[in-house]
Amino acid sequence: MSYLPYLGLLPFLLSACGAEQSPQTTANAEDATTATFVDQARIVEANQQSWLTYGRTYDEQRFSPLKQITRENVSKLGLAWSYDTGQYRGHETTPLIKDGVMYLTSTWSIVHALDARTGDVLWVADPGVPREHGRMACCDVVNRGAALWGDSVYVGTVDGRLVRLNASNGETHWDVDTTVNNVHYTITGAPRIIKGKVIIGNGGAELGARGYVSAYDAETGELAWRFWTVPGNPKNPVEHPALEAALPTWNGEWWKVGGGGTVWDALAYDPELNLLYVGTGNGAPWSRALRSPGGGDNLYLSSILALNPDNGDLVWYYQTTPGDNWDYTATQHIMLADLQIDGRIRQVLMQAPKNGFFYVIDRATGELISAENYALTTWASHIDSISGRPVEIEQGVYDSSAGSAVFPSALGGHNWNPMAFNPNLRQVYIPKLDMAGIFTVERNYNPRTGNNNNGNWLPPDEHLDAMSKRPEPKAYLLAWDPVNQSPVWEINHVTWPNGGVVATASNLIFQGTGDGYFKAYDGETGKILLEVHLQIGIMAPPITFELDDQQYVTVVAGAGGAGVRQAEILRHKQNTGRVFTFKLGADNPIPKVADKAIPDVTPPVNFGTPEQVADGKFLYHKYCARCHGQQTTSNGIIRDLRYATPTIHDNWNNIVLGGMFEALGMASFDDLINEEQAQAIRSYVVSVANAGEQAAIGPAH
Repeated sequence: MSYLPYLGLLPFLLSACGAEQSPQTTANAEDATTATFVDQARIVEANQQSWLTYGRTYDEQRFSPLKQITRENVSKLGLAWSYDTGQYRGHETTPLIKDGVMYLTSTWSIVHALDARTGDVLWVADPGVPREHGRMACCDVVNRGAALWGDSVYVGTVDGRLVRLNASNGETHWDVDTTVNNVHYTITGAPRIIKGKVIIGNGGAELGARGYVSAYDAETGELAWRFWTVPGNPKNPVEHPALEAALPTWNGEWWKVGGGGTVWDALAYDPELNLLYVGTGNGAPWSRALRSPGGGDNLYLSSILALNPDNGDLVWYYQTTPGDNWDYTATQHIMLADLQIDGRIRQVLMQAPKNGFFYVIDRATGELISAENYALTTWASHIDSISGRPVEIEQGVYDSSAGSAVFPSALGGHNWNPMAFNPNLRQVYIPKLDMAGIFTVERNYNPRTGNNNNGNWLPPDEHLDAMSKRPEPKAYLLAWDPVNQSPVWEINHVTWPNGGVVATASNLIFQGTGDGYFKAYDGETGKILLEVHLQIGIMAPPITFELDDQQYVTVVAGAGGAGVRQAEILRHKQNTGRVFTFKLGADNPIPKVADKAIPDVTPPVNFGTPEQVADGKFLYHKYCARCHGQQTTSNGIIRDLRYATPTIHDNWNNIVLGGMFEALGMASFDDLINEEQAQAIRSYVVSVANAGEQAAIGPAH
């Protein structure tokens, strides 16, 4: 998985957000209507009352045929109900709707079942992720959603398990570990279920993972097949024939750091062709000079794979970024559609991966139809139409000197936040980001188990200097014509990251934004037709559904994820996981979000020599800054250490090394630093706290 190109893996430290590890609970379960079963035919039919799979349908278009809410009446949309998840970290879930019940996931892979008409709780199931495992998640302890099949709910957990729950009461049927070789894998993506097989991938490339996608029997939980996306140690037999072709494209000893290629999000399925489409992730480490000296395409990094879902065999592949050098994953949203191109209907696959180019590919054969840049790109000039390969340019080259600014950043021109497609208008709607990343080949690279090993690290002063010279990031909602490969309209956003998108047959687009607004747009023009201030940053995509002849729209708010340090525009507000459901004519007030108070804390007296403080600054930015912020300035989702209490300072080493706060998400770092180094970090934090640079921001919950 990917994140800002800055510094090492950090704990979700000292945060009580979502700290309570509640046992699985049930409430009002007898009221849930679960008499009907979900099967493949029901998902394919995709009636308008339901939202049965992550993208609503197997083609992942996130297009609803509902028309009750129109451009003319959308201004009358009001809040029908809201629900607080009780969690205070990032929320990326797509809710599912079946028989009047809403199933959604929250922080720590917790599953919530609600009455979709009222928001009343039916049951809550906590799979019991050890909170210290949050350290192993590159991009927050998020979850993008569950899957439905038969009478069950399926969810992947951030510690790498796949869990089957009873849809009526949340009780566990089975719980299987999807990880191998004790590597620090995670699951943040939503499963898909095809012909009774639960398809799931894993994240963790930066922590030494070797990528794969797996299929499990939905009834028994037994492994049906596994497709490894990159080869392992060449001295060992390959797991399947496709890796024989991949081996010659790798050099060096990549397997010692895993190699990457993790399947942490994009999945789609064509029932007619019986093809499962899988997007694969970045290389690990990021730099191909470190990962594969001597070059090579490094199959199947940053690729779209077409697999036979019955056995996991590779049918075709297309590599969007050969020899990936920038964390340009192809794990972004994959959509299927039939488009008229050059006078004939083509069965196509569409993707806007991180690398900044929009791809239209024949989904039966893997042939490139077209590719054009939808975002600012300075690493490649274009995609060669014959070879299908990007034409790299000098601006994308970087080495171990001061960091180089390259567009897009490791966050991509588009990240996991789902896009949507309106087949009537033939437009794709993309949450777009124009941001330069700072890339470098880490000096004296020395990968360590349990640590971030992306190989893209500069000492803090050099990094901050490089960051100060990059252009200001800009975020948009982009309407894109995939046939002509050109923009239709573009709307600027105030901040980033922003939420995913849903499109409707009435030519509406719904999206939440990072500054806490829920908006409806005219799909033809981009005109804003509705703005509701929810006061909480939104990353998750909305859904829409119909019950009792009324159309509803739901979005889940809660800032975090890879943008945990970027939601600064709302850092004065308590970050709350909250579900908002709207319908025409409803008029419930939007719940107020509490302001954060500046804690009345006096920092300790400065201590340590200048050399110790300097060492602490170095270590802080290598191990702590990603959660607690550069120069100790947090946005408050994770605790701002400038406001650490006397108790925290008195127990600093017990917390950082002894695991005193593991139940709160703060894991021990005794495998990476010693007692002297822990105190050096504290000396740096104290020095900053005493420098008078505090902002109006308090600690997280």
